[in-house]
Amino acid sequence: MEKTKTRRATESPKATKVEEPVVVQETVIVEPQVKEEPKSHSKPKKRTIKRQEKEVFHCEFEIIKGGGIAYMLPQKGVTVYDSDKDTIREIRYCPNEPSIYVDEQSDNALKQSVTFRDAKLFVSKEQPNLRKFMEMHPANQANGGTTFRKVDKRKDAELELEREFLLTDAVSIVRDRDINDLLPLAIYFGININAPVSDIRYNLLRIAKSKTKEFLQSLDSPQVSCRSTIQQAKDYQILNMKSNGVYWFDSNQLIISVPVGQDPIDTMVRFCLTEKGASALALIEERLDKLA
Repeated sequence: MEKTKTRRATESPKATKVEEPVVVQETVIVEPQVKEEPKSHSKPKKRTIKRQEKEVFHCEFEIIKGGGIAYMLPQKGVTVYDSDKDTIREIRYCPNEPSIYVDEQSDNALKQSVTFRDAKLFVSKEQPNLRKFMEMHPANQANGGTTFRKVDKRKDAELELEREFLLTDAVSIVRDRDINDLLPLAIYFGININAPVSDIRYNLLRIAKSKTKEFLQSLDSPQVSCRSTIQQAKDYQILNMKSNGVYWFDSNQLIISVPVGQDPIDTMVRFCLTEKGASALALIEERLDKLA
């Protein structure tokens, strides 16, 4: 029994195997840094849209006034001046002849009538002789005639565009400008400036639409500014307008005589725009500024 105990006591416990940690070496790959270029803020280039404008070879003529359903253009005894030969030559339209001059046409030339339908005549590119005949005819408006004219749609479109653009400019001026900048115009066109602002703008808008060119030309006109000054001087009793002259209201001294039948304000405006009347205008403006 004692041996057994001694054996057990001397017997060492079973050794436990401790595993050492495995160190795995990691390889770090450093990628080269690419420097980003700054983004360009320039606008992308617009793509050009290709267009092909077709040249118009045909032309159109129209009767200026009247014409009815059908109008036959006179051809008998029609003569024109030929600047190349410095002589008067007779012309007529013959479809099978290359020339419109009678002296260059064959003996068997067959004349054909030129008829407007509903006041219109269309000439195709295959009719160069008819085109020349119409362009040289004395009744053509371009030659001083009063019967018919050539229709130029491109020119008409350009004129219409110009009118529309001018009208747009005039309307925007009435809408956007300060009322104090518009009052001289209102006075010039005879609009009551003591009315509400909306009424003044409305009346100016009507004038801008009906007299567009005159309205735009008056914007920077010295006469408009001067006339408004003279009109205000009359309203505030600085000037006394009489049929025979313009006087200072307070002293009744004559500034300028008014010719018989002339408007006193018009006369005073013309005078103030001269070198001699500049001092009078300056004095009037000074007195108006004191009233303000």
